[in-house]
Amino acid sequence: MSAPLIEAKDLKKTYMLGKVPVEALRGVNLNVKQAEFLSILGPSGSGKSTLLNLIGALDKPTSGTLLIDGEDESKLNDDQLTNLRSRIGFVFQFFNLIPRFTAKENVELVMSISNVGKSERSRRAEQLLESVGLKDRMNHKPAELSGGQQQRVAIARALANEPRFMLLDEPTGNIDSRTAQEIIGLIKKVNADGVTVIMVTHDSNLAREATRKVEVFDGIIKADEANHA
Repeated sequence: MSAPLIEAKDLKKTYMLGKVPVEALRGVNLNVKQAEFLSILGPSGSGKSTLLNLIGALDKPTSGTLLIDGEDESKLNDDQLTNLRSRIGFVFQFFNLIPRFTAKENVELVMSISNVGKSERSRRAEQLLESVGLKDRMNHKPAELSGGQQQRVAIARALANEPRFMLLDEPTGNIDSRTAQEIIGLIKKVNADGVTVIMVTHDSNLAREATRKVEVFDGIIKADEANHA
C-alpha cells in the first residue's frame, strides 16, 4: 500500500487575537491519497481554511506534523517551501487574477515564475485555456469575462505548473448555481485526469460532489466518510 500524498498528524494552530489565544485547529489527523477528491466541509470559523493554508504551506502549524510526499513541511527551508508551493495549484473564491493581464497572460505568469521557457508557456497556456472551454476568450482581460469564466482562468492557472495537488477554497462562492455546476464538472474532470483535489466549502451539496467528505467543526474533524454516487 502506497504512502499518503498528504499526512497530517495531531495538527494544531493557535492564533493570538490581541492577547487572547484562539485555537483554530485542535489536533487534526488526516491522510489524503494520490488522485483523491476530498471535500472539507464546515461552517465559517470551523478551521477548514486554516487547514487548507497549512497543507498549502501558506502558514505553519503551532504543533503537530504535516508530511507532503513523506517530507515534513516544517523541515523545509524557504527555497524548498517556495518550490513546494510552485507545485500546488491554488484556486480561491475571489479569482485573484491580475486585471491588466489577459487570460492567457494570467496563466503564463505562474510559469514564468517557475522559469518555464516563453514558447512552452504560450503553448501550455493556450492548451489549458482550451481545456477549460476558453479557447475564444484567452486574449480577454478579467473585466471582459464573466465570474464563471474568470474562475475557469483561475483553474487553468492552477494547472499550469502540473501540480501534485490542487487546493480550492470556496471555488463556487462568487458565481451562480448553474455556473457552479459547470465549475464542479471541470474540477471532476481535472481529478479524473489524476490530479489530487482538496476543496474547502461550507455548502453540503457541493461537498457531496467529492469522492470523500471530511467535516470540520471547532477545529477538529467530526466526520470522515466516503461519498457514494
